[in-house]
Amino acid sequence: MNFEKVSFKNAEGQTLSGRLELPVDRHPHNFAVFAHCFTCTKNLLAVKNISRALTASGIGVLRFDFTGLGESEGAFADTNFSGNVEDLIAASAYLSQHHKAPSLLVGHSLGGAAIIYAAMQLPSVEALATIGAPSNPLHVQHLIKSELAEIQQKGVAQVNLGGREFKIKKQFLDDLETKSLQKVLKDLRKAILILHSPQDTTVGIRNAEELYLAAHHPKSFVSLDGADHLLSLKQDSLYVGKVIAGWASRYLSIPEVTKVRTQHDVVASLEAANGFTTQMKLGSHYMVADEPTRVGGNDFGPTPYELVSAGLSACTAMTIQMYARRKNWDVRHVEVHTSYDKDYAQDCENCELDTAKIDTFTREIRLEGDLDEKQIKRLLEIAEKCPVHKTLHTATQVITKLIA
Repeated sequence: MNFEKVSFKNAEGQTLSGRLELPVDRHPHNFAVFAHCFTCTKNLLAVKNISRALTASGIGVLRFDFTGLGESEGAFADTNFSGNVEDLIAASAYLSQHHKAPSLLVGHSLGGAAIIYAAMQLPSVEALATIGAPSNPLHVQHLIKSELAEIQQKGVAQVNLGGREFKIKKQFLDDLETKSLQKVLKDLRKAILILHSPQDTTVGIRNAEELYLAAHHPKSFVSLDGADHLLSLKQDSLYVGKVIAGWASRYLSIPEVTKVRTQHDVVASLEAANGFTTQMKLGSHYMVADEPTRVGGNDFGPTPYELVSAGLSACTAMTIQMYARRKNWDVRHVEVHTSYDKDYAQDCENCELDTAKIDTFTREIRLEGDLDEKQIKRLLEIAEKCPVHKTLHTATQVITKLIA
């Protein structure tokens, strides 16, 4: 997991708190902003799971608390739906300033309604996905119907939502009455994905139908059969994240990673702008090599010496298992732990000199199986005969040629 704690100001100058989720093995090819559900926060488990499923596909995700919720400043009672939309604009401005303008918006419940309004004001947004969103923001009245009369009469009421107390003012409801998602969707010309559960008892499935009919193509609908409104089950939220990532890839600009071609078994390709992040081709397999952040790398892949150590570990495990199979010995599992360092040579005469240091691979082996002491001793001897081990102990040569 790779994330940054971030903060930014909303239109009223209040500080909003967020988390920027980033891919662990690459730079993001696109950025998204996530709008959480009514009275929820950025730390709802479903929000985290969906964000992490998106980052796994290479999308950076900013999830944040709306004004007056979670760790963000402000009083929830003084907010309204329009304020949520303004918060989304502020979050997008933060990404534009510090990273890259968002191309994807994701909204859950009332947050789904908010991203539709925000998308109209954000030229960078190419696609948006709603999850369990109401077709009319006034649907919130359904959640507070027992206090509606008090709010209308006194202008404010204390409301219990999800076990938490919130103060809601009449101005919140008045603002909702001015909003019509159907009218906005008729003017919106951006790809939209509508996800909704037929079993959603908080926001009925009819809302998804009304959103879909109002939207223009390209539009898509995915049924979240069996899920509840808050996507309480982990598998539901992870599924949603994967679906959104797959769907969005059709509408977002994703640079193609050039595959390295070579007649050699291994090739490394590194552009000047990429620091130490190196594209690798090993046989028919592709991966990335890098250096740790402490020396200027991005830590997107193993270091060169870790790759060498990995070769020794893998070869040792394969050699032990191959020998055990041939002998019909009970070796159920082999683990080979290897680390690399430069260490002083044993019994050297000039240990105080740097030149006395030699490359040292420390290898530890764990064997699981029904083995006696004699068998274990023999397997450790066989480990010394692994081909990579022998190569490291043999005088080698590297022949370098320039490719024209």
